[in-house]
Amino acid sequence: MATEKLDIMQTIKDGVRYGLKNFFPLILMVILYFVTVWIPYLNVGTTIGLYKAVIGIGRGETIDPTSIFAKENFRNLSGFFLLLGLLYIGTMVAFLFMFIPGIVMGIAWGFAIYFFLDKKVSPLKSLQLSYDSTYGNKWRIFAVGFLMSLAICIVCGLLGAIPKAGVVLAVLAAIVCSAICVAIDGVMYNFFSKKADAIIAERHHHHGRCCHGEDPVAEAAETVEEAVEEIVDTVEDALDDVKTEA
Repeated sequence: MATEKLDIMQTIKDGVRYGLKNFFPLILMVILYFVTVWIPYLNVGTTIGLYKAVIGIGRGETIDPTSIFAKENFRNLSGFFLLLGLLYIGTMVAFLFMFIPGIVMGIAWGFAIYFFLDKKVSPLKSLQLSYDSTYGNKWRIFAVGFLMSLAICIVCGLLGAIPKAGVVLAVLAAIVCSAICVAIDGVMYNFFSKKADAIIAERHHHHGRCCHGEDPVAEAAETVEEAVEEIVDTVEDALDDVKTEA
């Protein structure tokens, strides 16, 4: 089966269109995030909230700027940090192999956090799901990111060169561009979310056909994953106890 390709220019156009349509909520959300990102612990919840906002954009939902402060964003911090640890360590190891593999793996795992939050899968499964769903589209994802970065640099550079008001204009332009980037990320997530759903459905179908057989490798992998999930659950319970005592 041929791999469906991400349309680079259409993705950017759809993201810009959504960003302009929801301009003020997006801008307010980005401003709230930048203002609070320096506050310890709260910044964890607002970061998760921003990821969830991208997921909502992919679904075409209306943006609520204050959703980044929702209490539910703190519900699964242990799994979130475990995924970040696996993601960063794996990427750093890949960078040791002459830099380029690190970029490739960074792109391949780029949607892992979104899948973890949206699909309710384990950290390990979210990494694999991101890798599989982006197969054949990595350079296209890179191209979207490169064009977005290039546009931001050009716009901010030109505005920044204006005497006196240049710095202020460049900062305002950076905020606007950041909001547009969030919208474009949402459009991309919608594309790869559909691919991920197809992969999950295919795996469930395959598992249903093979459930009566014995696959030692699959059983071992499942055992390891269950052990990791049990550790995550234990850490979550401990954090809940600490919050209760506090």
